[in-house]
Amino acid sequence: MALLYSLDMLLLCVLLFVSISVFLYRRRSRPATNWPVFGMAPDLILNAYRVHDFATDLLKQSNGTFMLKGPWFANMDMLVTSDPTNIHYMLSKNFPNYPKGLEFRKIFDILGDGIFNSDHEVWEIQRKTTMSLFKHPDFNSHLEKNIWNKIEKGLLPLLDLVSHNQQAIDLQEIFQRFTFDAICALLLDYDPETLSVHLPYNACEKAFTDAEEALLWRHVLPERVWKLQQRFGMGKEKKLTEACKVFDEFIYKCLSRKEEEFGNDGRVEKEETTGLLKSLMTSFQGQTGTSGDSRRFLKDTILNLMIAGRDTTSTGLSWFFYLLAQNPSIESKIRGEIEKEVGDADWKSLGVKELRGLVYLHGGLCEALRLYPPVALEHKSPYEADVLPSGHAVNENSKIILSFYSMGRMEWIWGKDCMEFKPERWFSEEGKGRVKHEPSYKFTAFHAGPRTCLGKEMGFIQMKMVAIAIIYHYHVEVVEGHKVCPGDSIILQMKYGLKVRLVPIN
Repeated sequence: MALLYSLDMLLLCVLLFVSISVFLYRRRSRPATNWPVFGMAPDLILNAYRVHDFATDLLKQSNGTFMLKGPWFANMDMLVTSDPTNIHYMLSKNFPNYPKGLEFRKIFDILGDGIFNSDHEVWEIQRKTTMSLFKHPDFNSHLEKNIWNKIEKGLLPLLDLVSHNQQAIDLQEIFQRFTFDAICALLLDYDPETLSVHLPYNACEKAFTDAEEALLWRHVLPERVWKLQQRFGMGKEKKLTEACKVFDEFIYKCLSRKEEEFGNDGRVEKEETTGLLKSLMTSFQGQTGTSGDSRRFLKDTILNLMIAGRDTTSTGLSWFFYLLAQNPSIESKIRGEIEKEVGDADWKSLGVKELRGLVYLHGGLCEALRLYPPVALEHKSPYEADVLPSGHAVNENSKIILSFYSMGRMEWIWGKDCMEFKPERWFSEEGKGRVKHEPSYKFTAFHAGPRTCLGKEMGFIQMKMVAIAIIYHYHVEVVEGHKVCPGDSIILQMKYGLKVRLVPIN
């Protein structure tokens, strides 16, 4: 094992040396070259800090689909696509042939049997049960009450203090804390209160960032390398292992607390069920998944929903406010729309019905999600050999990357103004005040086909409520000189956060 580890490290060092050499002497327009032995790995490593834009550059030169060649010894060849016809084919038309698959489960083993990681019968159970909970008549009212409560008691007091003291604040961190508290309160009947004026440290909240960074690097490094790092507790794999332990401890502790309330060895009768956690525990009672452990299956379910509730919403809000700060005229239009809808009433009186009428706000959020989709890529492997609509042949060993980030930057998909932030892009031509519908295989922020995000409506409600609270009270300015760019994470977070100052609106 020590010899194997040494050989892998030697190969990695050689690869890094070649990468640096390429950087020192290359003078060419094409962003990647297929080198002997090492394939495109040197360019991939050199561009790891901008991996999504690197993929976009290649896709623009390849009509939306290209083969990324890895080192011959690493089994890293990947077909990368942003072609909507391919996306539609894999996610909808021929969905059964493109499950998550073994490769996906290897990379995302942290997700266990959760809805993002499962296939076939286990996925059907996850989706059907989760959908029934989200469609419960009381769910939206419970969600609305939960979010307004967190805004009033957590978000606004903190922002008021920061504004009064004329301090700069990392808005991305604030959104992450907000959504973490909100999803914990919704799913676990427990508010960890990480969003408070003291910004207390919480190991579970921090663990999400560590885990998501490691998961991106599993796409860049050869499998043997990251598995060796995992085995010996090195680098980002060490942080991922520690994050898994933190997640388990946090969720199991919440489950134990609720089980103690029930008695009877944690079993709960359906007629006694109130609250989302109790509903989850009842609905998944007796389900064991592939692990054969019902408690672990429930933990995996909750972790997947926590990731969806915390990371995608907080990331969408962060990029939305960054884009607003770059486009103050759009911010003013959205504020005017909110003020018109509120009228003489209290701004907190806006309910789910009123939120749907804020079309400019909706368009702005859709634009942020188009340009900066929180889940920037998807990993697929076909069950059987196939030919994609683009003409590319794939087999059961093929690794396919669907680049949702790149799709929003393709002129042939969104027009020559694709890089512009234009909420009007989402206005329907059928009549004033209506939102334009784009097919999910073109606008993939909430995935597409049978795996379309179940929390889409919930995500929009939460983002709109938070956006209204901030825009109604403040003008957001990015701190001068602060660099904003995507980070090294499977979730499209900002690498250096979003440092802003808040200017009160009279």
